[in-house]
Amino acid sequence: MILTTIFYDVDNFCKDFSDYLDKNAITDDSLIQLRKEKSSMPLCDIMTILIYFHRSGYRTFKKYYIDCHELKGAFKCMLSYNRFVELERQALAPLTLFMKLSGKDKCTGISYIDSTKLQVCHNLRIYGNRVFAGIAKRGKTSTGWFYGFKLHLVINEFGEIIAFALTTGNVADNNNSLVKKLVKACFGKLIGDRGYISKTLFKDLFEDGIKLITRLKKKMQNKLMDVEDKFLLSKRGVIESVNALLKEACQIEHSRHRSPINFFVNLVAGLAAYSFLPKKPTIHGRAKAKRLGAF
Repeated sequence: MILTTIFYDVDNFCKDFSDYLDKNAITDDSLIQLRKEKSSMPLCDIMTILIYFHRSGYRTFKKYYIDCHELKGAFKCMLSYNRFVELERQALAPLTLFMKLSGKDKCTGISYIDSTKLQVCHNLRIYGNRVFAGIAKRGKTSTGWFYGFKLHLVINEFGEIIAFALTTGNVADNNNSLVKKLVKACFGKLIGDRGYISKTLFKDLFEDGIKLITRLKKKMQNKLMDVEDKFLLSKRGVIESVNALLKEACQIEHSRHRSPINFFVNLVAGLAAYSFLPKKPTIHGRAKAKRLGAF
């Protein structure tokens, strides 16, 4: 059932995407002919297979692609594994656009922001890693140093993704320009951890109609806080649960990548797969209010 749902949404997107390209593509005849050359597998099939992998329960893509009986019964034209891996890079831009347009949800006035590390190899193997040489960077989190990237997320209180961004591991959480881009479509209250403490950031967001709420550091002067703000801050673990689901259930992090492009494809497909989850981490009591139509 979920495979059919994913295919339906992806197929509708691909039709609109193709129509948009026909109207706005470069008018060079050779480029048009190259784009219109039909692949042995349609783009919507490639995107669906990539997204469904993150919902299938398989731990490796190769075993999933070869052994999954649902794929063989649903798609008539199944390519060899090696050929599919060659074609999946074509789905990077459409997948990203699909996630931007279809996979994101709207802000409700309460948003949570956080970043999570995407480690591409063990720290002892940094100098031997050639796949991400010159791309990934060293960064530090509360659990220690790592080599890779950071995924920055903004979600609402229902666990739905509002915005996301990928940076190298050495980018700070409270980077002013990054946060302002992430919360461009947000309003109301934005809850984050101590990594987002910044007077400049607080001031800029406040001018945009967003109130940044964080816990105080030990040496900071204590200030009174509204009861509602204190309650929302105590529920900040909801975004930690989202990060855990993305890593464990949707498998956006592993060290088996053999191409940077396929790493990005795996990441965006995992985010898209998360958007199809029937149940997401939510703040207790607000999910019921949403079902009753209060939001």
